[in-house]
Amino acid sequence: MGTCSRRLNLLLGVTGSVAAIKVSELVQLFNDKNFNIIIIPTKASQYFMKLDEQSNIQHGIINDLTANKNEVKNLYFLDEDEWLTWHERNDPILHIELRNWADICLIAPLDANTLAKLSNGLCDNLLTNVVRAWDIRNKLLFLAPAMNTYMYEHPLTRKQLDILKTFGYIEIESIEKTLMCGQKGLGAMSSTQTIVDTIISRLAERT
Repeated sequence: MGTCSRRLNLLLGVTGSVAAIKVSELVQLFNDKNFNIIIIPTKASQYFMKLDEQSNIQHGIINDLTANKNEVKNLYFLDEDEWLTWHERNDPILHIELRNWADICLIAPLDANTLAKLSNGLCDNLLTNVVRAWDIRNKLLFLAPAMNTYMYEHPLTRKQLDILKTFGYIEIESIEKTLMCGQKGLGAMSSTQTIVDTIISRLAERT
């Protein structure tokens, strides 16, 4: 797949699946394709990501978004950062600034908990607030589900994914493999290369 001719801004939501250990690999692949990346990890995802061990991403500040939109690379923002930037009327609101900064949003991995929140319109953390405010008419949003086979095959999972797809969200389907629990079945996150290739391909269709 090709490389983007200009640097695009990718918002990467990471939720509480063991597939979050693939985030560093995913970031590198997107960097190779000329993307700026901001990561929004949920609290549960940080158990797997271990942010203090990620040498290729840094904790961002809101000025990084407003100073030069096209020079942001490999930052992350946490739930608590939302409240560090707003004190009074006309102060910047982080989830809105992130929404405005991004050209594309990808949630990978998307766990069952966050899937349920999104399909019901809940917004109780930074990531779900960004998604609730997303410009669904003009900006692509991709979902890469990852969960145990029993959770993936529950009827609610397909129902909730189908709801989100009616909004124009794009599902990068889970695959069958041996999961971390030792069970073989559907529910594993698609490969990082497939995720990147899918997004590059969909972007090419829009140009």
